[in-house]
Amino acid sequence: LFYKVMGFIKKSRAEQLLKGLLIVVLVSVLSDLLNLHTLNWILKSCLTIGMIALVVVFQPELRRGLESIGRSNILKTTFSQVDNEQAKKITKEFVRAMQEMADTKTGALIVIERETSLSDICETGTKIDAQISAEMIGNIFYEGAPLHDGAVIVRGERLYSAGCVLPLTQNKSLPKELGTRHRAGIGITECSDAIAFMVSEETGIISSARDGRLTRYLDGKAMEKMLLDIYFENESKDLFSS
Repeated sequence: LFYKVMGFIKKSRAEQLLKGLLIVVLVSVLSDLLNLHTLNWILKSCLTIGMIALVVVFQPELRRGLESIGRSNILKTTFSQVDNEQAKKITKEFVRAMQEMADTKTGALIVIERETSLSDICETGTKIDAQISAEMIGNIFYEGAPLHDGAVIVRGERLYSAGCVLPLTQNKSLPKELGTRHRAGIGITECSDAIAFMVSEETGIISSARDGRLTRYLDGKAMEKMLLDIYFENESKDLFSS
């Protein structure tokens, strides 16, 4: 528990604030020992108000933490309802679409919904509820198409919504060359358990984001394994050997 808390502090804005809070607590203890009653009263009053301020300042982090606890039972994803053959077919369509867009340097952002509902994100775009196919994905992200600038949300075995607006990550340590598409892909995985796939329109590099971590330079096999893991988790090895 201590390790998890320290990891959370290290990855969020809490580190500097925690240092300041420790200094205030230390001065408060010293003022009590030195009988500096007025200073001690002021500091204790500040600490009481500060607890409320912490909840306000760290609302996004607290929300992510509570969502993570809610997913701790590791329920089956909606993809587990898809049979093996259909899962392999959908995976092939995804991989083919991503590779074709990478070859033509067509920018793309695809988000796969898992346990955390993305209904609020879907509402920012246009509901399409279409069958997953490389041609459909290519048409959506074709430059000049009405919905090509937003993200596509995949729900189950359907392309559910397109042209969606995602929250951008606040991570300041990311390379400066990463654009809005990658920062949005990382951002949605920070506030949900979704997995995002991105294609850079400048370089054609395929990337993925999960739990706020970015993986770049994916090839066809890496994408296939990742997608099958999403669909069947432990069953993915059997699918590869078949």
